[in-house]
Amino acid sequence: MEIRAAETGDVEGAIALHDALAPYLVVTRTALTRRLQAPPALGLGTFAAVDAGEVVGWGSTALIAGSEPLDGQLRVLVRPDYRGRGIGAKLLEATHRDLRAAGATSARVFADPSTVEWAARWGYRQTRQVHYAGIHPPKAPDVPGAPTGVELVGLDQVDPRKLYEADEVAQRTKPGDAKITTRPYDDWLAGIWNSPSMVLDLSTAALYDGEIIAFTLGNGDHTKIWSQMTATMPEYRGRGLAKLVKCAALRRAAQAGVRGAYTANYDGNAPMIAVNEWLGYDRVATHAVLICPL
Repeated sequence: MEIRAAETGDVEGAIALHDALAPYLVVTRTALTRRLQAPPALGLGTFAAVDAGEVVGWGSTALIAGSEPLDGQLRVLVRPDYRGRGIGAKLLEATHRDLRAAGATSARVFADPSTVEWAARWGYRQTRQVHYAGIHPPKAPDVPGAPTGVELVGLDQVDPRKLYEADEVAQRTKPGDAKITTRPYDDWLAGIWNSPSMVLDLSTAALYDGEIIAFTLGNGDHTKIWSQMTATMPEYRGRGLAKLVKCAALRRAAQAGVRGAYTANYDGNAPMIAVNEWLGYDRVATHAVLICPL
């Protein structure tokens, strides 16, 4: 058994592990390969547990951009038949070291509820739950009529500066435990707009007088996508715009041949849960949101 920094040769094994244990997390070959080919960076660690050349465990980290103080997040997966051997503990320790070195003051993880007691040994406490849901895009309803003056466009057709400004508002007002302040434009441009994992052509914005008043942003590829953020600007809420842009994005995904679309919502986000139920999403998992100081 070896636990080490992940390599590009681990990609197929990692994809198989994710697809077997949590397919709704939407890990694609393209995004994972690019991540492992990039120069090493603190706060973007990726670790593999390998037995006889086979990936049996996986750990990864990320920093929550714009959070103040800086928060980190992580993911740890271990194949069921390899649990109870200390693999999860070693992967967790590796992710903690990486986040501490990057300057993160806390770590957040979405975890199977059965692991809450185990995670408490490292100081994790549960703050809430998050619900995952999925849909086969062709099942989505027809796009509702847009309000007068509202235009629906793909995010690849908008000015990135306008999407940045809308995303800044969305990040500061979204439900969650991280306190988001701001993110420099160049950092956002590299991490969001120019990220190879974003599917801007399958994402949608609602424009009014040329300004973004609602949007939904997805990542993944043209087989499976993840709804990373859906938001309506505060002064336009309560008008069905989140339902409108998400429905339009799902129809775009259906036309592109996407087979699975996934999303997640905190248990207190009743309006967006209702939108997803209207769209036809089915709940596929519920995780505990766990946070610990680093």
